[in-house]
Amino acid sequence: MIDVTEETTSELNGPGTPDEWAAYLATAAPGPETASVLPVLDADKLSRTGRIDALKALERHTGWIQAHQARILAALEADADAELPAAVRERDAEAAWNFTCEEVACALKLSGTTAAKRLEVARELDRHYPTTLGMLESGEICYMQAVAVTEACAVLDPEVAGQVEAALVEKMPGMATGQTRRALAREILRADPHGAEQRHQARKRERQMVHYPKDDGMALWGATLPAEQAAAMNAAVDAHAATLPDEGRTLEQKRVDALVDLVLNRTDPGVATPGVRASGEPASSGSAPSGSAPDRPGPGGSVTSGPVTSGPITSGPTAGGPTAGGRSAAVVQVTVPLDVLIGDSDDPAHLKGYGPITAGQARRIAFAKGTVWHRLIIEPKTGMLIKTDPTTYKPTAETERHVIARDAYCTFPTCRMPAHRCDLDHVEPFNHHDRAAGGQTVPENLGALCRRHHRMKTHHPGWAVKRDSRTGTTTWTAPTGHRYTNRPHDYRH
Repeated sequence: MIDVTEETTSELNGPGTPDEWAAYLATAAPGPETASVLPVLDADKLSRTGRIDALKALERHTGWIQAHQARILAALEADADAELPAAVRERDAEAAWNFTCEEVACALKLSGTTAAKRLEVARELDRHYPTTLGMLESGEICYMQAVAVTEACAVLDPEVAGQVEAALVEKMPGMATGQTRRALAREILRADPHGAEQRHQARKRERQMVHYPKDDGMALWGATLPAEQAAAMNAAVDAHAATLPDEGRTLEQKRVDALVDLVLNRTDPGVATPGVRASGEPASSGSAPSGSAPDRPGPGGSVTSGPVTSGPITSGPTAGGPTAGGRSAAVVQVTVPLDVLIGDSDDPAHLKGYGPITAGQARRIAFAKGTVWHRLIIEPKTGMLIKTDPTTYKPTAETERHVIARDAYCTFPTCRMPAHRCDLDHVEPFNHHDRAAGGQTVPENLGALCRRHHRMKTHHPGWAVKRDSRTGTTTWTAPTGHRYTNRPHDYRH
């Protein structure tokens, strides 16, 4: 056990109290000197604020250690390659001769599969992603972000993979792992649109049902299928669940019951779903969607489509009315730049509730029978949505649609609850006794918050949020005084 004395810490010319050390180490570049001071971060001697800083400091040093471990693993792998017999260079034969995995598994008390994965990630980081490995070593990103880079870019040629890494270098330190994976997916679609479409078509041919037994007489049932069809099915379930009486059921229970009803109690099993062939392929109408196409927007213009009948959803009116079977119509939203829609670009589009999809997927959805287009106008410098065109909605519905489209997700940092499932919360509270004195019900003062974070903001003492109406950035202040920012959805990327 390292004994950290006042003399030891003073040699580093750092702060004095444990809280001061925690604040300092939370932002300092990790290394041998800073690591020697970590024992001073005693939980019993830290305030709540100091404990949060200590967590950040320990996470940065964890990345530093994991980067060093990755380099050692990569060196072990290189040693094994050098020891291979000259005649053994084919991949399967290499695996039969290379027993480094077994030794690593024993040394680290890991399963063979986990050890093999560690070696693979280390090899890729060392050979192809030195910048990502350096960011891990400096504590700017976590290990799972580094893993995400190697996994997502595995399908790319080294040159293209390097382009994707370079595009995210400045962004990754401010991202959570999930955000990093989504950003990687979008950059890969942008860097390799042709390959992405080919991979999508190949995976589409592998679509299948999944059915796994679970404990206590339960089972997991679902399917692996194209994202746009999954989104359409999800929307159909949500729409049908909204028509069911509560009867003491939670929303999730109603959604499951709605799925069972849609599958087992179809009004007319003999009627095919409009816009879908028996194979699940969207039926091509050979013409533009109903309604006139929007005027060409200015710089940064986008087009949204929905509802979409490219999946097994019920047919009906275009916006939430009941269908012939007594079910509500499902709405699927895809945001796609106009130049992608008309074929001038193969940049990715954004499928609401899923993330980036290929340009080909977006065009198939946009030109499916029954699609309605809405124009979105964005701020070219920030990519933030600043206006939606009113169509058939009354003003309050337009405001709601605007905020949901603008935010895309819950505005709490790291939360990815889709905005259409969130509450629209007044950033400056609405005054029910004097409407002129409180926050206005306008897009600039509204933000999407999932129910958990809405309750936290409203009822938990110490949490506060402010929104910059110019940039759309929300800043959350925790009870400890730490601040966390969440930027609005950028429609340029």
